[in-house]
Amino acid sequence: MSSSEKHWMVTLQQVFYPTLAAVGIPSNAINFLIIWRRNCMLSRSGTFYLMAMSVADNLVLFFIVVLELTFKYHQQEPFWSFEPWCSLRDIFNYGAFNASTWLVVFFTVERFIAIHTWKIKVKICTPRCATWTIVAIFVLSHVLAIPYYWSNTSVQVDNQTMCIYRPEAPAPYIHALIWFQSLQAYLFPFLIILTLNGLTLRLISLRNRIHISADSTLRLHKVKPILRSRMRKSVVLLVTVSMTFVLLSIPRAVTQIILRTTDMYTLDRNDYSQRINIAADTGTMLSLSNSAANMYLYVCTQAKFRQEFIACIRRIANKHEEEQTG
Repeated sequence: MSSSEKHWMVTLQQVFYPTLAAVGIPSNAINFLIIWRRNCMLSRSGTFYLMAMSVADNLVLFFIVVLELTFKYHQQEPFWSFEPWCSLRDIFNYGAFNASTWLVVFFTVERFIAIHTWKIKVKICTPRCATWTIVAIFVLSHVLAIPYYWSNTSVQVDNQTMCIYRPEAPAPYIHALIWFQSLQAYLFPFLIILTLNGLTLRLISLRNRIHISADSTLRLHKVKPILRSRMRKSVVLLVTVSMTFVLLSIPRAVTQIILRTTDMYTLDRNDYSQRINIAADTGTMLSLSNSAANMYLYVCTQAKFRQEFIACIRRIANKHEEEQTG
């Protein structure tokens, strides 16, 4: 397709994905370093999850945004159109995406436990438990993506090499992979996150009522301000990160379900005269934007993180000035 015939959606994605990678990869690296080296008033187990999410998000940006989508829109025949990369591509893509998704889910579970119960918290919300959980998430996410090795193949279409679903693969096998990915990457995480966030907000609301009642009538003991402040910050961080993930992922989840449950499944995904293709690619862009958003969410919601971020920028600026003057 010549540049004069290029659809605006193609042009948008040609610009969007490189920009997303250029913004997201450095921000995730900075986010990791700030959380690792500085005291942002977060629990140690919580910081482990946030650092792991930064790593997983950068893997998503590297494998999906850079190697797949950016190359797709800027090269006629990307390297992953050829074997063995065609077969290996989705193992890395889905492995990274699923790890990023389930780290958000388990971060939500861990914070829910930390806020709700002390007895379980001292056993579950520990650095050791967080480390083993994170390792298990990364390993299982990639192990469960291994069946995709046999789903794709490299073929020649109109003198062009393409990576497509293997034509001889049984239809039930392909459909099982598609539905398994849809359920475990969207439906189950959404249900867990929405349920736990709802229960957390309900508990915080009940506790606030109890404290107000005690202070205004019986004058019972007050919760220490620092503990109340930390709980509030923990809840704000939890809800912001998890709900942003859900809201940015919903459009892709809906469009993928529509494509896979109707006769639209056989549509040419490069035909933008079909509105569902525009909606599906818009959903993909929104979903992948979540991989570059966390640092900015922390800056907006966490004062301590914001202070550390500004201090980090100032140190970099001062070092640059010293190099220029030196």
